Amino acid sequence: MVKHLGLLVRRGKVKDVYEADEDKLLFHFTDRVSAFDVILPSTIPRKGEALCKFAEFWFQTLDTPNHLLRVVDKDKILVKRLEIIPIECVVRGYLYGSFYERVVKKEVKFLSEPILASKLSQPIFDPTTKYEEKDRPITSEEIIEKKWLTEEELDRLKKRSIELYSQMSKRVSEAGFIIADVKFEFGRDKEGNILLGDSVGPDEFRLWSKEKYKVGKSQEAFDKQLVRDWLIQVGYKKQLDEDRSSGAEDPTPPELPEELVSKVLERYIYTYEKITGRSFD
Repeated sequence: MVKHLGLLVRRGKVKDVYEADEDKLLFHFTDRVSAFDVILPSTIPRKGEALCKFAEFWFQTLDTPNHLLRVVDKDKILVKRLEIIPIECVVRGYLYGSFYERVVKKEVKFLSEPILASKLSQPIFDPTTKYEEKDRPITSEEIIEKKWLTEEELDRLKKRSIELYSQMSKRVSEAGFIIADVKFEFGRDKEGNILLGDSVGPDEFRLWSKEKYKVGKSQEAFDKQLVRDWLIQVGYKKQLDEDRSSGAEDPTPPELPEELVSKVLERYIYTYEKITGRSFD
């Protein structure tokens, strides 16, 4: 049990980062919940523990250098300090979510008729900004122009991200799931090596049941999409979009119903045990 967390470096939407020493950081996965870049007033008990376990598993499983040093508590890991590259490396294997909306609005060039939840002919690299008030799609030209990555580095990260998505897809498929898309973050260590950083778990990927998958339909979620879907259902997402379009402050988010809170945690535990073959407790 870690009693002294150290100096708080950053309070994220769901994760708090502390300075362990000059070369190391401590990640505390909290029970906070976020959706549409908004921190919700509700928490999901043990969600932080689930995210920590998933992070440990994927860092140990994926064939790429990463910043994990060790797990120090049920919801805390010690990691190598990195200079985070300010882009989110999103890989999409299916037409869904905000990507589907952008295709329908013709903001993204798409050669065929867009069909919700359809599988793409091959995974695509669809990066977004990081550390802006609201993440937005970003072009390769802008990334290079801002000197966040060289053209060669960007090409390597694109290939590595798609390869990691393929590795994850194979693993979850064996457990009966489909991973529709995933977000990776990378950073440079003191020697200049680019490592996989942040975390990888249900807050970073979209997971569906293979058995219940149907093209053209909204898919049953085994990730935090459950929370997003409920916020859409109760009208919060619509109000949020309207207020943001008009320049108004974000509306106050609603409390999550207890039934939904329990359902999200149950699914996190279920998918963890199915994918990893490990017991949650």
